Amino acid sequence: MSLTPEEMDRKLDEHFGFEAHDDVAGVLATLAPAVEHDIVGWPTGPSHGREAARPFYEALFADLTDGHAKSLRRLYGDNFMVDDSLWSGKAPGRPFGLEGHGRPLSFRLLHVIEFSATGQICRENVWVDMAAILQQLPQDEMAVAA
Repeated sequence: MSLTPEEMDRKLDEHFGFEAHDDVAGVLATLAPAVEHDIVGWPTGPSHGREAARPFYEALFADLTDGHAKSLRRLYGDNFMVDDSLWSGKAPGRPFGLEGHGRPLSFRLLHVIEFSATGQICRENVWVDMAAILQQLPQDEMAVAA
């Protein structure tokens, strides 16, 4: 049986809520045990399984803080949704390999989310607006060369 748009919204909002609180265990609990987790451009490529997704979230929560994802538009299909969001927060670490220096940061994200029959996220595919990130986190040439 297909999930309703409201059920998909609840699950993704729950996922985003755990992310906003840097709650790795909570985020992982929203994922199906055999989840395909694909952050496009992430150095290790797609991962498979909850525990394989853990390093991404641990790095993300160290690199970005005080974050909030605001959904701008959602499109729905048969057990999948596309979410266009705006993330805003601070970059104290090295998000996406860039020195954040605690600067404010805001960028768009495009999530393609597939759901299992039980309502868990079984595939998360995320596209990040790297051009916006690079504009907000310009890098010192000397720091990049080091």
